[in-house]
Amino acid sequence: MGRISKGAKCSVEGCSNEAARSLDFEKVYSAGLKVKGGRRVYLCKIHYKEYKKATRKDRMIDKWRRTSIP
Repeated sequence: MGRISKGAKCSVEGCSNEAARSLDFEKVYSAGLKVKGGRRVYLCKIHYKEYKKATRKDRMIDKWRRTSIP
């Protein structure tokens, strides 16, 4: 049983929604979200969607890099 199922709150400053996902602090911080916390960051559905939009180009480039290697 993880922290999200126990009712963890979103780690973004000013948000008090229930968390839906747990991600690495460095990845979320580099995406531009103002987060507080340690190694793990908990995001609600709204902020997870913002995170996905902010990292879309990086994920696409990584995908191309992995598939182009023979």
